[in-house]
Amino acid sequence: MALQEQQELDQQLAQFRLAFNTGGLLGALRYLNARTTFRYTAIYRLDGQMMRNIHLYDRQGENPTSLSEVPLGDSFCQFVLRDNGFHTANSADDARLIGHPYQGVINSYFGLPLSRKAGTIYGTFCHFDVEPMMIPDSEIPFLEAVSPVLLGQLD
Repeated sequence: MALQEQQELDQQLAQFRLAFNTGGLLGALRYLNARTTFRYTAIYRLDGQMMRNIHLYDRQGENPTSLSEVPLGDSFCQFVLRDNGFHTANSADDARLIGHPYQGVINSYFGLPLSRKAGTIYGTFCHFDVEPMMIPDSEIPFLEAVSPVLLGQLD
């Protein structure tokens, strides 16, 4: 990473920490969501074979309860945990998701794993939406740097 890119990343991380310090975890998720066009930004915890929503920011303020938990095998989180990250700009057209129950329902998704030291999996951090959309490539290094900070704030 070039020096200028590292300086920009450090500045973005400082802004993220400020959002976290002033608004807690929900403020941090709101900040992360505002950097994208995704409707939802969330943290899911792996609990056996279930993914349970721990924190959800809904840009429209609805926070639907249908997003509170999902079986691991029915979630996009399974791919995040298996492949150390997963994203799709349009699940309806994504051949990797043929036959998946949420193909064409959750149309865009970007997720990263949240793992503790020694490889213990906590869960996932993700942006998702019912509308197809891309996450900018420039956002990915920032989110990879933020994920350990998020994990450090969870029980």
